Amino acid sequence: MKILLLKDMKGLGKRGEIKIVKDGYAENLLIPRGIAVKVTERSLDVLNKQNEDAENARLKAEAEAKLIQKQLEKITVEFEANVGRDGQMFGTISYKQIEEKLKTDHGIQIDKRKIVDRIPVDHIGYTRLPIELFKGVVGTINVHVKEKK
Repeated sequence: MKILLLKDMKGLGKRGEIKIVKDGYAENLLIPRGIAVKVTERSLDVLNKQNEDAENARLKAEAEAKLIQKQLEKITVEFEANVGRDGQMFGTISYKQIEEKLKTDHGIQIDKRKIVDRIPVDHIGYTRLPIELFKGVVGTINVHVKEKK
C-alpha cells in the first residue's frame, strides 16, 4: 500500500515522504495512530498546498530578517554604567538588556539566544554583536556603553 507520512517515523521516513508498506502495517498501526494516510489525489493536493505554504512562510521570514538587518546597521543601542576609579566598568550589559532596549526604543524584536559570538559587553565604548536573524542572514547590533555621571 502506498502511504503518505504525516509525521517523522524512525526507520520508515520523514514527514511528507511517500512510502510503500504492507497493507496490515499501514491499516493496523500507521493510519490509526495518525502517522500516515493512504495516497490519494486529495492527500497529494493537501501535501502540495502545505509545502507551498511552508515555502511562502520561509520566504516571508527571510525578507523580514533582511529588513531588520538593514535597520540594525543604522541603530546604536546606548547604555550607561558605573565605573570604578581605575576606569573599569562594574558588571556587564546582559543580552537580555540589549534585547529589551531594542524592543522598547526601536521596536525591533530579536531573540537574545541568536547572538552568534558570545562577546561580553563589559567595557566602556563600542561593541559590535553579530546576530543570526535567519539562516544565512546575519545582522550586527551596535552597543555603546558610556560612563554614568
